[in-house]
Amino acid sequence: MIGKTVSHYEILEKLGGGGMGVVFKARDLKLDRLVALKFLPPHLVSVEAESDRLQRERFVLEAKASSALDHPNIGVLYEIGETEEGETFIAMAYYEGETLRQKLAGGALPLDDAVSIAEQIAMGLAKAHEGGIVHRDIKPANIIVTRDGVVKIIDFGLAKLQEATRMTRRGAVMGTPAYMSPEQARGDDVDARTDLWSLGVVLYEMLGRMKWDGRSITSRRAMKSTGACSRTTD
Repeated sequence: MIGKTVSHYEILEKLGGGGMGVVFKARDLKLDRLVALKFLPPHLVSVEAESDRLQRERFVLEAKASSALDHPNIGVLYEIGETEEGETFIAMAYYEGETLRQKLAGGALPLDDAVSIAEQIAMGLAKAHEGGIVHRDIKPANIIVTRDGVVKIIDFGLAKLQEATRMTRRGAVMGTPAYMSPEQARGDDVDARTDLWSLGVVLYEMLGRMKWDGRSITSRRAMKSTGACSRTTD
C-alpha cells in the first residue's frame, strides 16, 4: 500500500493495526493535510459469511458513530470511502503525539499527568454517552496524547449505538479482556458504565498498578464466578 493513492489520499506509511482494521498515515492531496486511513484487514474483506458481514457493518457504524461526535477529546473523522477494489476505509485526523500505551512503556506517569489524562478521557466519554454511544474498548492503545497534551479517544470500532442493538448479539464478547467490566466479559448487555470501569482500569495503570493481567476471557469469567472481580474495586 505504501506509495499508492487511494481516492485522493497518498499512503505514506503504516501506523499499526488490530482486529478491527489496519491504519496508514496518508496525505490528503486535495487539502494538503496529513490523515490516518483505516482499512478493514484482508481477512474481513469477504462478505461470504454472516460474521464477515457483521464485521463490515460494525466498521461502517464506527464511522457513523465517530462522525456524529464533536468534542476536543474525540478524534475527528473526515469521511468514509471505498477503493476501486471494494475495500472500505475511513479517513481520520492525524495527530502528532503518541498513544497512551506508548507513554506507559516508560513506566507510571506523574500523578498530575495521570489525573489530567483521565479527566480528558472522561469528558470525551461523557459527550459520546450523551449521544447514545458506548465505546466498549477504552484502553491505552485507543488513547492518543498529542504533543500539546490534548487527549483524543480513537477507534470506535466496537462502539455500540443504542439505536442499533441488532448489531450486537447477546452473549457476544467484544473488547480487550484486561479492561473489560465483568458484565462485558460475560457477554451481557452493557451501557455507559462499562466505559467508566475501563477508564478506572486505565487510571490504575497510569499510576503503575494493574489489578489483573487479563490473560483470557475465561479467567475473567472465573474471577467473576468466585467474586474476585468485585474485590478489584477494594
